[in-house]
Amino acid sequence: MVNTVATLDDLATLADYSLMDTLNCDPEGKADGADHAPRQVFSGHYVAVNPTPIENPEYVAHGKQLFRELGFADSMAQSGDFVHMFSGDLSGLPAPLRNVGWACGYALSIYGNEFYQQCPFQTGNGYGDGRAISVLEAVINGRRWEMQLKGAGRTPYCRGADGRAVLRSSVREFLAQEHMHALGVPTSRSLSLYVSKTEQVRRPWYSEGSRSIDPDILVSEPVAISTRVAPSFIRVGQLELFGRRARKQEHPLAMEELEKIVLHLIDREYGDVIDQSLATAEKVVLLAREFRSRLTSLVANWIRVGYCQGNFNSDNCAAGGFTLDYGPFGFCDVFDPQFQPWTGGGHHFAFLNQPAAAERNFHSFCSAVRPLLIEHQEFLRQLEGIQSEFPQVMQLQMETMWAAKLGLDAFDEALFRELAQLMMQTPVDYTMFFRELSSVPDDIEPLRKSFYESKACVAEPESLDKRWAAWLTRWQSLTRPGTREELSSQMKLINPKFSLREWFVVPAYQEASAGNYALLRELQDVMTRPYAEQSEEVEKKYYRLKPPEIFEVGGSSHYSCSS
Repeated sequence: MVNTVATLDDLATLADYSLMDTLNCDPEGKADGADHAPRQVFSGHYVAVNPTPIENPEYVAHGKQLFRELGFADSMAQSGDFVHMFSGDLSGLPAPLRNVGWACGYALSIYGNEFYQQCPFQTGNGYGDGRAISVLEAVINGRRWEMQLKGAGRTPYCRGADGRAVLRSSVREFLAQEHMHALGVPTSRSLSLYVSKTEQVRRPWYSEGSRSIDPDILVSEPVAISTRVAPSFIRVGQLELFGRRARKQEHPLAMEELEKIVLHLIDREYGDVIDQSLATAEKVVLLAREFRSRLTSLVANWIRVGYCQGNFNSDNCAAGGFTLDYGPFGFCDVFDPQFQPWTGGGHHFAFLNQPAAAERNFHSFCSAVRPLLIEHQEFLRQLEGIQSEFPQVMQLQMETMWAAKLGLDAFDEALFRELAQLMMQTPVDYTMFFRELSSVPDDIEPLRKSFYESKACVAEPESLDKRWAAWLTRWQSLTRPGTREELSSQMKLINPKFSLREWFVVPAYQEASAGNYALLRELQDVMTRPYAEQSEEVEKKYYRLKPPEIFEVGGSSHYSCSS
């Protein structure tokens, strides 16, 4: 039975702060949470910190589907006390809600390589939640959820920044999380989004129509706070921080703190699949195997729906195996294995390189937990075996995904290789091509709806047409047995019709900055039903090729990490 939560008093009865109550607080922290200046944090799992409320908050949107799942009344999103709490004001909350939040430290590894020098102290003790502050853990309908404000002001990990998020990036993350959930991809979720009517910050961004790689102007943008929700926000980078400290014996409690954070992760994210009565070493091996399964499945799902994480460092890799941190992400328009929306990302986080990036993050995870197995050689060998088998497990997940996307019972490498070449040479729109293919066409004419004009199309149209026709014939001979209608229905559950393309989001956040939220809410409604055939009007607006004039425009086709 789903509880009905209509007020903050109702929500207060569900509070259960397991992280603060069971893990170690930074011994140098301040109990009242007045801890906003950058500093080194040498030990402890979290720092108590107060959010900094945004001025004059105004309701923008809330996650309607998540509210339903949690049993929250929609009216609560606009009630005064809820708005105050989730725009950063924790004063005067009903007990047992607490008026102090928490931020966590983590390490940084980029593509599996440990980094220390980006830390202002050159020690690695300054990385962590620089503008994300958790304010509540609650057990709701038998599931534990952590609620975290993004853009909630400075913490000891802010490294000199202002701790704010602008409305632009907040809208992107708010829409993306609920879109990904609707696509069936594990993800953090969007609870609420509030904007300040008066507070602004300066950020580097792109001038209108700019084709510059990097932002070319400074703009004033409204600040916002979004609340994201997940079973926990423990990252691989978080485990790494404690693994490094244990490995280097940086303080007397280092090994104990590593064990505590790993066991806490298991309780929060894997309690239903790992027996709590087992010894730590055995739990760690089971955790590694289960996390590998989730991570490989997650990345295969990303590629299924055309999503590129852009900045898939270990600190952006949720140890629970779901999508976390929608910073420089993007959804493919033109199919390109090297698609990378972030100007600073390089090719190692590009679209079809994400399986390799996941493997590097998994290696970082294994390195982090290794100290717990040093005295248990048999379990250490098992961990090494799990780690070494990652490429095979990842490959199997990918092949299973491609087979499902193509409506096949088994992956056919030759068929796929020819398809990938045709998709690049034509070129095609990734989402539209697979959706059109899901209608199981007799010939290539329906597929043309997904074709972009290119020199190859103009130079050798007949040659390409023949290859497409031959490929389609071969594909039809390999599809699953059954009627065309059955195959089409199955494929349309795998291949979405609507994708959250950046050029849809830009006008939504531009209008929102001017106080008009209608387009944002329309986009939310469309993108939370991505597999559905929607109205003719919606199809005309949101199921189409990227306009030529938008290609290479900063902020629509690529962007910096500025937010």
